[in-house]
Amino acid sequence: MTVIVRDLRPDVRSDAEGFARVRQLALPYMLYTPESLVHDLTHAHPDARFRLLIAEEDGEVIGTAQVGVAHESTEPGQGFANVYVHPERTGRGAGALLVRSAEAHLSAVGGSTLFAWVLDAPSNRAFAERRGYTASRSSHFLRLDLAHGALPPPRTPPPGVELRTAADFADDPRPLFDLDAETIRDEPSDIDFEFADYEAWLDETWRHPLFSRELTSVVLVDGRPAAFSSARTDGGTRYGTIMTGTARAFRGRGLAKLAKNDSLHRARAAGHTEAFTGNDSGNGPMLAINKWFGYEICATEVRYVRELG
Repeated sequence: MTVIVRDLRPDVRSDAEGFARVRQLALPYMLYTPESLVHDLTHAHPDARFRLLIAEEDGEVIGTAQVGVAHESTEPGQGFANVYVHPERTGRGAGALLVRSAEAHLSAVGGSTLFAWVLDAPSNRAFAERRGYTASRSSHFLRLDLAHGALPPPRTPPPGVELRTAADFADDPRPLFDLDAETIRDEPSDIDFEFADYEAWLDETWRHPLFSRELTSVVLVDGRPAAFSSARTDGGTRYGTIMTGTARAFRGRGLAKLAKNDSLHRARAAGHTEAFTGNDSGNGPMLAINKWFGYEICATEVRYVRELG
C-alpha cells in the first residue's frame, strides 16, 4: 500500500468530504464542512499561495494539510502548514510526506519561515522536533456545553449602548471590517497581521459559508461599532466563536462579555448544543472571560516554527 500526496480537487466532492472527515476526527474542536473547505481554497487571496493537500492511501484520504503564505503579514515570507492525520491511520508516512510537500511549496514561493500548529502530545511534538521545528507558544481549545450549561443571564445594555447582529450590517459591512481590522492587531500571534484588503475580507470572512451573521453579536456605543463576537456554525448543532474583540477606545467596560453573552444565548436559542473557541495560553483576560461563561479547556496545541533554508 502506497501513500501519495496531491492537491485537493475543489470540483470533486469526495476530496472535500475526505478532508473534512479527517479534520473532524483529528481536530474535533474546530468546524469544517466540505463546502467551507472548497470556499477557503477557491476564495483564497492570490498572494496567499494557498493549497489544500491530501495524503491518500488506496483511494482513502488519511491525511490533510493547509499550506500558504500569511499575505496579511507586515513581514514577508511568513508561511504556515498545519498537518493532521486520521487518528487510526498514523505510522504510514502520511504526515512526513505532507510536511515535505508543504515545505517544498513554501520554499518555491519565497517562504522563509514556516509556522505550524501541533496537537500537544509527546508523539506529535517529537515528530515536529525531529524535523527541526522549535516550540514557540501554545494555545487552548475550549468547549462549552450549551445544552446543559448555565450561561450568565442576558444583560441589559447601559444607556448609549446597543446590541445588534452582523445581519443588521448586510447593506454595508464596512464598519465591521474596520472593527475586525483594529482588534486583530492586538491578538497574540507569532505573525503581525494587518487587514487592509476589504474585498478579501468580504470573500474570506463575510461570505464564508460557516459565518453566521445572525449569531455574530455587535455592540454599538452611541451608534458606533465598539465590540463584537464573531460566530460560525457547521449547519448542525455545533457553534464556534472565531474572534471576540473590543476597539481600543472602548476597552475596560465589559463590552466583549456583553457581545459574547448575547451571541451564546442566541446560539442556544437557535438549537446549538456545543460551543467551541480558542485562546492563546498567555491571554489571561480572555481565558478568564471564557471560564466565566463556563468553557473548559479540552485540548492544547503548540506552535512550532522552522526557518526554511
